[in-house]
Amino acid sequence: MKYKRILLKLSGEALMGQKQFGIDNDRLKQYADEIKTAVDLGLEVAIVIGGGNIFRGVQAEEGGMERTQGDYMGMLATVINSMALQSALESAGIDTRLQSAIELKQIAEPFIRRRAVRHLEKGRVVIFGGGTGNPFFTTDSAASLRAIEIDADVILKGTRVDGIYSADPEKDPNAVKYDTISFDEVYSKGLKVMDLTAITLCNENNLPIVVFDMNKSGNLKRLISGEDVGTLVNQ
Repeated sequence: MKYKRILLKLSGEALMGQKQFGIDNDRLKQYADEIKTAVDLGLEVAIVIGGGNIFRGVQAEEGGMERTQGDYMGMLATVINSMALQSALESAGIDTRLQSAIELKQIAEPFIRRRAVRHLEKGRVVIFGGGTGNPFFTTDSAASLRAIEIDADVILKGTRVDGIYSADPEKDPNAVKYDTISFDEVYSKGLKVMDLTAITLCNENNLPIVVFDMNKSGNLKRLISGEDVGTLVNQ
């Protein structure tokens, strides 16, 4: 096994599947099955999921809403996605715990680092909802922060493209894929891997990131088994 403990970052938009909004149950089940394979291989798995399929704070600001209010609404959207993913994982027979950065004691534990680590050591999947609990930070930043706090070996960023390209491969047919790239190159080329706060956190704490296509069945298993899947960002 290439890694022992991973933090899987999933985008909220990906949960829409073929829909225009909300959660696609087929996509949810696919993700649960992929994560189950990793757990069955003995991997310790933590997850951060975005909320863009339900609400994005940035869009709210564009519509005239105060940014802070919009960001808190976005954090609640991530909790809804986290609950959906928790339910799908439990249906697949996986023991999970949901920890929220915002206090929601009826539905989630508060984020307590030592407790999260203990859950992971016991083989439970831990889902971190509510972002960092602070406005002006994205779920990418939350993923980087939580990964560092729980001492994860790597952040695996599941997207709908198979890695990092020199340009958007969906718009530019000449875009070139990178197999590996350094943090410095990400900065200098202005590549949109994660937001700059998240990238800086990973760079300063020597935490590698792998960007890969989560929607392709079996990709997660191949990646953690040591195959060259996606793009590796490291120092």
